[in-house]
Amino acid sequence: MKMDMSQYLDIFLEESKEHLGNLNQKLLDLEKNSRDIAALNEIFRAAHTLKGMSSTMGFEDLADLTHHMEDVLVDFKEGTLQVDTRSIDAIFKCFDRIQTIIEQIETSGNGELDNSDLIYILQSIKSGSTDSLDIEENEIISPDNLPEESTENTESVFKFSDYDLTVLREADVRDFKVLNLRVEVAPDSLMKSVRAFMVFKAIEEDSEVIKSIPSAQDLEEGKFEDYFDMLIISKTDSDSIIKRLESISEISVFSITEIQVESLSADTEPEKPEIEAIADVDNMVAGKKVSKTKQTVRVDIDRLDNLMNLVGELVMHKGRLEQIGATEKLSDLNETIEQIDRISGDLQSVVMKVRMVPIEQVFNRFPRMVRDLSKDLNKEIDFLIEGKDTELDRTVIDEIGDPLIHLLRNAIDHGIELPAQRVKFGKPTRGTLMLRARHEGNNVYIEVEDDGAGIDPERIKQKAIEKGLIGVREAEEMSREEDIELLFMPGFSTADQVTDISGRGVGLDVVKNKIEALNGEINVESKLGTGTKFKIKLPLTLAIIQALMISVRDEIYAVPLGSVDETTKITEADIKMIQNQEVIMLRGNVLPLYRLAGLLEVPAEATGDDMYVVVVRRADKQIGLVVDSLIGQQEIVIKSLGKLLTGVPGIAGAIVAGDGNVRLILDIATLF
Repeated sequence: MKMDMSQYLDIFLEESKEHLGNLNQKLLDLEKNSRDIAALNEIFRAAHTLKGMSSTMGFEDLADLTHHMEDVLVDFKEGTLQVDTRSIDAIFKCFDRIQTIIEQIETSGNGELDNSDLIYILQSIKSGSTDSLDIEENEIISPDNLPEESTENTESVFKFSDYDLTVLREADVRDFKVLNLRVEVAPDSLMKSVRAFMVFKAIEEDSEVIKSIPSAQDLEEGKFEDYFDMLIISKTDSDSIIKRLESISEISVFSITEIQVESLSADTEPEKPEIEAIADVDNMVAGKKVSKTKQTVRVDIDRLDNLMNLVGELVMHKGRLEQIGATEKLSDLNETIEQIDRISGDLQSVVMKVRMVPIEQVFNRFPRMVRDLSKDLNKEIDFLIEGKDTELDRTVIDEIGDPLIHLLRNAIDHGIELPAQRVKFGKPTRGTLMLRARHEGNNVYIEVEDDGAGIDPERIKQKAIEKGLIGVREAEEMSREEDIELLFMPGFSTADQVTDISGRGVGLDVVKNKIEALNGEINVESKLGTGTKFKIKLPLTLAIIQALMISVRDEIYAVPLGSVDETTKITEADIKMIQNQEVIMLRGNVLPLYRLAGLLEVPAEATGDDMYVVVVRRADKQIGLVVDSLIGQQEIVIKSLGKLLTGVPGIAGAIVAGDGNVRLILDIATLF
């Protein structure tokens, strides 16, 4: 009877994508340095695991392709084949085909695909010349032939802090044995992380895990190959430990060695005081578990979205309670509200942190893209990434990828010159493309910078005139910064012909619209002949934000606090007219004014002479919004307006206020 493997499909797809991402990155490393043995071994292990997984799941076409790819990798490892451009290109094509098969399995469950074209290429590479070798056979260490650890070299597997040594010495005094275990998981195991967890639970029945390589977090996420090391303290004999562990399916003990504590020395600074270390050993003796590792769990993103919605409702009803307490002047209720406010704030903070995802998930897809495009255009480019560990809300992460792809393509195609041109201008033949991210306050800043030709403001202006986007007189009055801003106008492009690399007939206005839809901003700095930098500012989250509540006639609106610079009070006498535009003087600067009632077509007349101005920032410009009154700052939960009202200029969404009424959230980027 054939085993039903469908229950493991999600695990297979998730792990396959992780392995594929790792394969792409390591092959890029190998292409840069054909003697990078560590990268070659990583590629081989990932390909071997992928082959075993696909074969077990019954996806034979995928298993067959990875098998032939593995044959070539074996020859690389043994030094009988040279790592060259032809073979690297072929393996990259295999990775693309694997990606196609995985996507096909994910959408239809069907993994059948004819790979005879790629298999033929791999076979021809395998049978190629071996006259010149860059990799010496004796430099290769196969993961399938790892030496069994002896007592002497086992001690160097782990590094110890002073705290670790204090724990081990105290354990030694109390007749605990310090053991190093190397545990192997069956190569074709589909649930490696589960097996590792079962090993930990079995050990912790009467012993204590001090350290592991890889870390416990990586083990729980399945980020290891066929084995892992553990350092434990125990009074149980080795044979009993081996018997207990090998009763677990797909697990075997490769080696178990007792470490002589007196021979150890510290490698790092102390992590905890000695008294705490002794207390931890006391807890172990008493049977109490001491947490040494960070525990993680994978959660379906829909559950996180649901949790965020529930927190949003809690915040909304907290606002309603605050309003009731203020209206009815109930002191007892106010005390309860303060407690609810504290609890809901802590809960919101936890949920927001859970939803945060490293931007590395987006950035990791770009090195391969840059490599392929630079080859297509015969350009030499060093692609550098900084700040991959910067975290963003998942909703922002999901949307930021496409704009960054467009900016990177634009830099490769229009920005960085061909090697011959760079030499002519006194530059190194290799261009530099930098992608960096950083966290600052409640925002994340992403920059795409190149050292290419830069932007010619006059050429931009001339193109805009040719396309009828601006008039000649208007162009003459524009500043250099305004010239460059023309790049973001709909329909603008400096390309003489549409290519498949950058633009493809779509301008930077699409990028700007996408960024602004995320409540972000984008601007550009450029120096002709030196290079260009696109700077993106994004909010950490789009779900719950701080807002300034304002009123216009009988209506109340929310203005995201991230767009507000300051507020001020004026009268009609303070308003002047310059070229049919209302303005006021604010600390010596001219501030253009827009009456919000007119922009939103709110009926009824204003009451009273006093008005308030909310100074908001759009890109790098300040604008004053004239409103009737300022209600105050409030935490709001953004709700979608639905498909029918999506994209309405000036409106970013809605909130359900504490009094139960719906209030609109203003979108400063599209309001004017």
